[in-house]
Amino acid sequence: MSATTAAPVAVKVPAEVEKSVAEFVAEHGGSGTAVLQYLGEQGVRITLVGADGILGDRVVADLATAKALVERVDGLTATDEWNRELVSVVTPTASHWKKMAGWVAHQTKFPKARNWKLFAGA
Repeated sequence: MSATTAAPVAVKVPAEVEKSVAEFVAEHGGSGTAVLQYLGEQGVRITLVGADGILGDRVVADLATAKALVERVDGLTATDEWNRELVSVVTPTASHWKKMAGWVAHQTKFPKARNWKLFAGA
């Protein structure tokens, strides 16, 4: 029996994703960290942390595409977890908070909480 090794399959990274990630890294200090987070059927979320602490994110089809993207973008390193050093660098902008809040960010009047009676006497 002879052992054969299969040639590695080239992973296609979407051009617009690669371009946007490269621009993000260039605009935020020239280096960054990509936290790869599996989302299930939706794919893999790549949370970007620039050298200046600003956050960004993109979603790709699978882990192989995410890893290939990290390899292709200069100055970007990958990790699969949030550690103390990485979290301490993160500096979300005010617009990031507003974007993540979605429709709530534009509200001026909020409905009463459904469980308000539980905390009325506290």
